[in-house]
Amino acid sequence: MQLDEADRKRLAAALAGAREARVYPRLEALLLVAEGHSVAEAARRCRVNRSSVHRWPVQYRAEHEVTALRDRPRSGRPRLHRTLTPRRLAAALARDPRRCGYQATSWTVPLLAHDLAAKGIMVSPRTLRRRLHEAGYRWKRPRYVYVARAAHLPHMWTAPDSQER
Repeated sequence: MQLDEADRKRLAAALAGAREARVYPRLEALLLVAEGHSVAEAARRCRVNRSSVHRWPVQYRAEHEVTALRDRPRSGRPRLHRTLTPRRLAAALARDPRRCGYQATSWTVPLLAHDLAAKGIMVSPRTLRRRLHEAGYRWKRPRYVYVARAAHLPHMWTAPDSQER
């Protein structure tokens, strides 16, 4: 495969900063082949199909850009739930679950799916989780932290005496 030094540096930099799981093995295999390894060896090391490793250099050489290795948009089944918009999702998450009659202090995916179903928006937890991630939401367990100890409670921990006996 004919790649000059600038291409190798560009690919190595892209590999170091790769954030997409599907692009990483493509970059890695491309670099291995550029370094002189066989296509079969690169495919074995990256755990991908040899025909894919044959295709990726052609894609890269067409543009000499790492973006050529990304997945292209594909046709497929159209999305359902046009009613589950990011705006509606944000409005649902802004409500307090306790005010909606639930005994929870924060929303979980199953609870939110149940609440949306009660409002006529039938959505599976899997789809809801995907839509939440697409909208940039991330869920973390609440962390309980005491801000200040109440004045009427005794102090349990004290610093050790500076004098040893």
